[in-house]
Amino acid sequence: MTKLTLAGVAVLMCGALVAAACSPLRAFDTVMPKDGASRLVAADVPYGEGPRRQLDVYAPVAGAHRPLPVIVFIYGGSWANGTREGYHFAARALSAAGFVTVVPDYRLVPEVRFPRFVQDCAAAVRWVRAHAGRYGGDPGRIVLVGHSAGAYNAAMLALDPQFLGPDRAAIKGFAGLAGPYDFLPFNGKVVTDAFGAWPKPEETQPIHYADASAPPVLLLHGGEDGTVWPKNSINLDARLRAAGVSSELKVYRDLGHVGIVTALARPFRGEAPVLADITTFARRVTGS
Repeated sequence: MTKLTLAGVAVLMCGALVAAACSPLRAFDTVMPKDGASRLVAADVPYGEGPRRQLDVYAPVAGAHRPLPVIVFIYGGSWANGTREGYHFAARALSAAGFVTVVPDYRLVPEVRFPRFVQDCAAAVRWVRAHAGRYGGDPGRIVLVGHSAGAYNAAMLALDPQFLGPDRAAIKGFAGLAGPYDFLPFNGKVVTDAFGAWPKPEETQPIHYADASAPPVLLLHGGEDGTVWPKNSINLDARLRAAGVSSELKVYRDLGHVGIVTALARPFRGEAPVLADITTFARRVTGS
């Protein structure tokens, strides 16, 4: 690779492809080669009412002798943007590593505010619990993986018991990429729009719920991330460790906010072992 950051590469590629209603990562996904050892097995599956509460399911091409662990991948977009169609490259990569992978959409700001987008992700996980077996997945072995705002949503599911209730027992691990976990006081339109109406701001923070009941955690962050500061992962890791939780923190020195997720794409995996780190963690915590 040249000295261009992965984020810069993505923007340049999108510049050549952008059309009406085409998000940058959706354009990026369009030109990325996909892992041939995995495939989309179900698309546009409703887990609730409305077009923003649908999901896609991916699985390895090769059959398995027993149910496979499930990764639920939650994308980011400042709680206001994003579609699951922009993340085929990530889902296919995770599935090729031996996981049934589910990518849900969820409702966005301004249609909803906190906690509705987290509740939608919880409903998607409950769908996985009820239906994963149909696609070769094990509903009792789920790993949550998220990027940016999606890492926030996944962290809240993993750490705050109110969202999943008894289904939280099926969450065997959480891997967060560049997530905001400790961002009080609210600063800027993005977080104010998403969280500003909630009467107790501390209740919106994943770090507030970091206690001994948490599943194992892997926190990945880019050292050059100027969108979500690495201190979010550093602070959450420290709080989890203090509570006795198995937590691992990795900061990739030269990656930025977008680069940490585009590193899942085949042409960019040499930039940082993001895919290997996620899949190694997921295999360990699911005993696969």
